[in-house]
Amino acid sequence: MAPIMAETTSSNQSRSSTPDLIASSAGTALPYATRSAMHLKGLVPSGVENFDIQEKRVLEQLQLKSTNIEKYIFLSWVRTTNINLFYRLVLHNLKEIAPIIYTPTVGKACQEYSHIYPFLAPPNAVDGLYIPITEVDNIDEIISNYRESIEGDEPEITVITDGSRILGLGDLGMNGMGIPVGKLQLYVAAAGLHPDKCLPIVLDFGTDTEQYLQDPLYLGIRQRRPDNETFYAAADKIITALHKAFPNMFIQFEDFSTDHAFGLLDKWRNQILCFNDDIQGTGSVILGGFISAVQQAGIPPKNQRILFVGAGSAGVGVAKQLADYFIIEHRIPEEQAKAMFWFVDSRGMITANRGDKLADHKIYFARHDNGATQCKTLEETLDYVKPTALIGLSTIYKAFHEGILKRMDELNQTNRPIIFPLSNPETKAECSFEEAMVHTNNRVLFASGTAFPTYTIPGTGEDRVPGQGNNMYVFPPIGLGSVLCKPKRITDTMIFAVSKALANSLTDEERARGELYPRIERIRETSAQITAAFIHQAVKENLAQEDSWIQMAKESSVAGTADIPDGTYSMEVVEEVKKRMWLPAENFQQLVTSCPHYHHHPHTHIKL
Repeated sequence: MAPIMAETTSSNQSRSSTPDLIASSAGTALPYATRSAMHLKGLVPSGVENFDIQEKRVLEQLQLKSTNIEKYIFLSWVRTTNINLFYRLVLHNLKEIAPIIYTPTVGKACQEYSHIYPFLAPPNAVDGLYIPITEVDNIDEIISNYRESIEGDEPEITVITDGSRILGLGDLGMNGMGIPVGKLQLYVAAAGLHPDKCLPIVLDFGTDTEQYLQDPLYLGIRQRRPDNETFYAAADKIITALHKAFPNMFIQFEDFSTDHAFGLLDKWRNQILCFNDDIQGTGSVILGGFISAVQQAGIPPKNQRILFVGAGSAGVGVAKQLADYFIIEHRIPEEQAKAMFWFVDSRGMITANRGDKLADHKIYFARHDNGATQCKTLEETLDYVKPTALIGLSTIYKAFHEGILKRMDELNQTNRPIIFPLSNPETKAECSFEEAMVHTNNRVLFASGTAFPTYTIPGTGEDRVPGQGNNMYVFPPIGLGSVLCKPKRITDTMIFAVSKALANSLTDEERARGELYPRIERIRETSAQITAAFIHQAVKENLAQEDSWIQMAKESSVAGTADIPDGTYSMEVVEEVKKRMWLPAENFQQLVTSCPHYHHHPHTHIKL
C-alpha cells in the first residue's frame, strides 16, 4: 500500500474529528511508513499496535475511573477524538458500557452538563445544534453553519429535546443535550445507524429550575420557559426549517413536557417522518415485554386488570399500546379493553367524577364505573382494583414498597403477578428486582426501566435475570427502518409490528428461563429482525417509498394484512438490513478502505 498523504486546508473541525482523520482514527495503529509520509516521525511513540490492543488500553483506563460520571466524561472524549475506537469498544462491551453512555449515568451527566461540557471534547468541536429561543428567527443561519461544519453527508436522523422533562429528573434546560447525544450513540450501537449522519439537537427554550438560573456555570439562556403559544410558534419554525433543509431526515422527539410531547406528535406525525420515543417507543418496548409476560402469567389475557401508577405522556402512551394489543391480538372490543386499565396520579385514582379538571391525555382512561368510590392512595386503589399487573411510570422512588409488593402477591395466588417499575434512573425506580422477587416469593414477572443486577434465589442458587424495558430494543430499529425504506409517516400499526417482533425475537432458551426480553448481547441480531418487521409493515400499508425495499418485501414469503400486524419478516430482508448496518473498522487497512464512508472529514484531503 502506498503511503497516505494528508493535506490539511483548515483548522475548522467537527466535534467528532481532528485535523487529520486517518491519524486520529488509527491513533497508535498508524503504520510506521505512513507516519513518515505524514511528517509524524519522532512526534509520537514508535510502537505500532492493532485495534484490539487499543481497546484493552481504553478498558484499562475506564476501569480506573472511580465514578460513573468520570467514566462518562472519559468515554465522551474517546468518542469525540477516535470514533472508530469508541464504537468498537461499545459493541464489544455493550452490556457494561450502555449504562454509562445512557441510563442511568446519563441522568447525572445531564444534571452536571454545563460543568463537564468543556471536558467532553476538544475545543470548538461541533457535536450537534444548540438552538436558543432568542435565535429562532435565525434558524436558517444556524442550519447553514451546521452544514458548513460538516461539508459532507447530511443527517439522516435527529433526536430533539428541549430539556423540560429529562428522564425522571425534571426540567434541566440546555443540560438536556446529554439525552440526544446518548440516544444517538445507541442508534449507532444497536442498529448500525451511520454515526456521521446523526444530529443531536437541544431547543434551549430556557428553564424554570432556579438552580440553573442561578448557577454561574450554566451554559443555557437564563430565562424562564415560554408560554404555550410562544413555545409552539418557536418549535414550529424550527421543525419547518429542519424539514425544509433535510426533507428525508427522521425526527425523534425526546423528553419534552407531557403536554408538549403529545402536542408536537399530534401536529407533526402525519406531516413529516417523526416519532416520540417517550410516547411510542416506551409503549412499544413495554408491550413487547408485556406480551411475553401475559403468555407466562397463567390466566387468560381478557382477565388481566392493569393498574398504572403515573399518568404522564409515557404512562398513557404505554397504556394505549397495551390496549391496542388486547384489541388487535385478542379481538377484545375497544371499550372492554379500555376498561381493563386503571390509573393513579398524584391525586389518586383517575375518575371522571373526581372533581378536578383532567389533562386532555388523561381523559381516555378516566373511570366512569366507580360510582361514589374515590381512592386517594395507591394502597386504596390496589385493594379496589385488585390488579394482576402493576406498572409504574411515576418517578416516585420506592412507590412499590414492601406492603404494595406483598399485596400484589396475595392478590395473585393463582397466577403470577406482573410488576413493571419503569421509571428511571434508578433513583426514581418504584422498586428493585430484588425487592420484587423477595416480596412475591420469587414469582414475579418483572421488567424495569433501569438496569438491575441478577438475583440469586436463596437456597436454590438459581440466578434470575431481570427484564429491562429498555427503549434501546425498539427505537433503533424504528429509526433504521425509517432511514432505509423512507415511509411517508410512522403509524400505530408499524409500532405494534415492532412490539410483536420484539416478543417473537426471544430464543427458546430465554423463554425457558422466564425472561421477557432478549439478552442485550444479541441487540444487533434482534435489531435486524425488528427492522425487517417494520419495513414489511410499512410496505403492507403502502407507505414505504424506497423501491428496492418495496420489491424485496413483496417478493418474500411473508403474508398478512396491514391492519393486523404480526411482526413477521423474511430472512431476505433481515440479511439485507444487516448489510446496511454500519460497523467500525477492524484494522487499519479496513479503516483506510472505508474512509471517508465510515466518517467524513471535511477539511482533510486523503491521497493513497
